[in-house]
Amino acid sequence: MQVETSSSKYGVKHYPDAIREWKKEGNYFCFYTTETILEVRVIADKIIRFRYAADGTFQRDFSYATSDTMEESPITFGIKEWEETFEIYTDALKVFIARDNLRITISDKDGKVINQDEMGFHWQHYLQKGGKIVYCSKLVQEGECFYGLGDKPTDLNLRGKRLENYGTDAYGYQKDTDPLYRNIPFYYGLHDGIGYGIFFDNTFRTIFDFGKEREDACSFWARGGEMNYYFIYGPELLEVAASYTKITGTPELPPLWALGYHQCRWSYFPDTRVKEIAATFRKRRIPCDVIYLDIDYMDGFRCFTWNKEYFPDPAGLIRDLAAEGFKVVVIIDPGIKVDPDYSIYQEGLRNNYFCKRADGALMEGDVWPGKCVFPDYTNPVVREWWSSLFKGLAETGVRGVWNDMNEPAVFEMGSFPEDVRHDYDGEEVSHRKAHNIYGHLMSKSTAAGMKKYLLPNRPFLITRSCYAGAQRWSSVWTGDNVSSWEHLWLASVQCQRLAVSGISFTGSDIGGFIGEPDGELYTRWIQLATFHPLMRTHSASNETGFNQEPWSFGPEYEKVVTRFISLRYQLLPYLYTTFWQYATNGMPMLRPLAFTAQQDPATHNCTHEFMFGDSLLVSHVGEKGMKEMQVYLPEGNWYYFWNDSLHTGKQALTVATPLEEMPIFVKAGAVLPRYPEMQYTHEKPVTEMLLHVYYGETTVRSMLYEDAGDHYGYRNGQYNIITFKQVSDAQQFHLKKKYYVNYETAYTHHRIVLHGLPFRPVAAIVDGVSIPLDRENFAADNTISFLADRGFEEIIIRRP
Repeated sequence: MQVETSSSKYGVKHYPDAIREWKKEGNYFCFYTTETILEVRVIADKIIRFRYAADGTFQRDFSYATSDTMEESPITFGIKEWEETFEIYTDALKVFIARDNLRITISDKDGKVINQDEMGFHWQHYLQKGGKIVYCSKLVQEGECFYGLGDKPTDLNLRGKRLENYGTDAYGYQKDTDPLYRNIPFYYGLHDGIGYGIFFDNTFRTIFDFGKEREDACSFWARGGEMNYYFIYGPELLEVAASYTKITGTPELPPLWALGYHQCRWSYFPDTRVKEIAATFRKRRIPCDVIYLDIDYMDGFRCFTWNKEYFPDPAGLIRDLAAEGFKVVVIIDPGIKVDPDYSIYQEGLRNNYFCKRADGALMEGDVWPGKCVFPDYTNPVVREWWSSLFKGLAETGVRGVWNDMNEPAVFEMGSFPEDVRHDYDGEEVSHRKAHNIYGHLMSKSTAAGMKKYLLPNRPFLITRSCYAGAQRWSSVWTGDNVSSWEHLWLASVQCQRLAVSGISFTGSDIGGFIGEPDGELYTRWIQLATFHPLMRTHSASNETGFNQEPWSFGPEYEKVVTRFISLRYQLLPYLYTTFWQYATNGMPMLRPLAFTAQQDPATHNCTHEFMFGDSLLVSHVGEKGMKEMQVYLPEGNWYYFWNDSLHTGKQALTVATPLEEMPIFVKAGAVLPRYPEMQYTHEKPVTEMLLHVYYGETTVRSMLYEDAGDHYGYRNGQYNIITFKQVSDAQQFHLKKKYYVNYETAYTHHRIVLHGLPFRPVAAIVDGVSIPLDRENFAADNTISFLADRGFEEIIIRRP
């Protein structure tokens, strides 16, 4: 019989008793106690799924998080019986299940403990609301660090903290505010150089305690649903990240313009003001690709309408902006205005598409339009209807959609009451189960609609709330932040954390949404955001009349801001390649140093420094008036981006921080592709692709991915993958190149820019042909540049 211990306001806690029988079917193993079932499913050699049925009956095996393309590919697995345990083994792991209480210990194949239960699985009846609260507690290993959980605004290492997932409109949140907008129940553990992850796929309110209540215990639980989690073994943290992203899905490639600079404000209106903003960007030669329209573009805040006074000819406006290289993104919220003359309200009401309370009354609440009703996105019929509503916006020329207020947020109420009912794809549940995936499914159906009606172009989507797996269709931003130096630090931490939580396409409201930054803060924020996948300025400047455009702070700051936005555009081939790696392999675009140098304890609590792709190490200036700062460099050799000074890693380096610079380092041996300067993506054909090559004496591989930057031809093989391998030594520089080419580029040659060569050469040998180098090839900054055919395969430069 089940074991009962302790009590709380929710009732007695229950624990499994001894295993009575077990069975194996395919890659499933089931263990039965008196009332409980443990199901162990071998997904892959390093991925094991655990499900517990507290009362002997499993709930529907259904997930809004996991990808339809997730493959189950265990190669070798089996089971052994021991006196006190069962042992399920793969080529990489051993999973021990205690016969007397179902407690789990997981080790590598050599017996090194990776993760083990403390009290393990247990549960209690949720007397006030029904169902069960399901728990799992693990032992904290000596020196263990914890990471992940999405957008939490706190230190990267979560050791000693308790956090929860319940999507919340957290206007003006601060450090350690919890919960926030997104609900990503996935975390990492790291100890003894071993990394693993746990993805708790449960949409109820979930809580994670990383040694706060008891220093030796890490616990996670949910106020409903099943204990259902995936264990993911590395041992490299980046390998865990890639595996998690493959479980929950990798994204499509975005249009290249979505990686450019975005300008947003609450609100730009009327149309003449929008045109003025666009014209000012071009006049001042500040690159920009995207302008957003906030809620004031709509007629009385009714979704899918246009304010005829402010925007009498939206299609004409968007056409004019497109001629200048701008794309338009518009906001869409979930609240549908209660208005008998509003066709979308009428249609939703007629077809029973809106959420209802437990007694059958419509869920009504005030948002921007006043009294609103809300579509039930958990109903597939409603999702299909919602997707169809984007046809008009797409035909008008809108290229992207911004989903906001979808936690869901309701004025004065905060969110929906828990008695609201949802279809949940045929299950019929309360809002307790559907809350954390409401915005997730809104953005999914929005993306489906925009994709359908924008073909052959790729859509862009950004959402405020979501659940695990939203990276398959959307980007995110960090929400309603504040113009403060603390929030600049939070922006860096949150974007790093989101990236390793599966959602790399993320950024913050540059300069802060709430308040007014001064020129220094805005400039430092632009510098950081240059190295975030999403680069968007946004502000609530309608409240104060304050302007927050790149030229708003005076010529001194405008010059530096323009320099960094221009640098962003030059780095687009590197950024796009990094996104391709993410979309292909699940590799996060932003990588905390603990994820790239996990064997170095000095990296485990680093927050300022991170890797942007394979080759760039970035930090940011986080205090007003800061003239210098310390930057930790992991093992290896690193070039300072601004002057090519070479530094050895595994040390903290003091770096000068004048306003026009921020700490950026390039990995020795890397090849950094760059575009020439441009005002927007595809402004002009790229007739010369620059390859900035950084000399190094260890073997380093780099990549360049190319396609059309829009459309879906890349799915049919219309792309180029170019790989570089530098194998230099003290006597010669040696660069090899291989490529898969099935996309015709506008450029026919590369300009090679060689940094850090320790000798002065007289010639470069390109595919066996000697190219003399004279003083015209040597720049004042000590770089060496020369032309090479796009198809070159080998460059050798020997010491004279």
